[in-house]
Amino acid sequence: MSIIKKILIILPIIFITWCFQLSAEEIKKIGKFKDWEAMVMTSDTGKVCFAQSLPILQGPKSNNKRNAKLFISFWPSEKTINEISVTAGYEFNKNNSVTAASGKNKFIFDIKEQGSAWIADTKVEFRMIKRMKKGSRIMITGYNQKGSQTIDHYSLLGFTKAYNATKKACS
Repeated sequence: MSIIKKILIILPIIFITWCFQLSAEEIKKIGKFKDWEAMVMTSDTGKVCFAQSLPILQGPKSNNKRNAKLFISFWPSEKTINEISVTAGYEFNKNNSVTAASGKNKFIFDIKEQGSAWIADTKVEFRMIKRMKKGSRIMITGYNQKGSQTIDHYSLLGFTKAYNATKKACS
């Protein structure tokens, strides 16, 4: 599946979950695992399973909380597994990198489109997931259209259980 098709499919998922106006038929929550939750959605292209988390801390501090989320997705009909994506609540600046850091490990999101970012290399995604299973926190750094930096801190408490439940739901 092309990245554009994936974007067109995942953006509605993100929008729907932000609005919290989902019926039980559209999306099913598999479980809540500390700071992560696992969900399954059935679309016309098949089942999509994903784990998601909200940041526990956002910087810079302001009164305007951004709709940021970190996702791990499985798309069985597309043979896509372990797809990592992130939203920051704004359109990413094309001139700056979106990165994830946990401990001494740093990962770069190669693709930035319509307020979301993805990692293109499945080997990098696998290494990041392996790190997320061992870590306690991961920081996502991005830049808005004006070039201002944001850093979202995500807890990894419950990640492994949410990941496993999500993977099992789409296997």
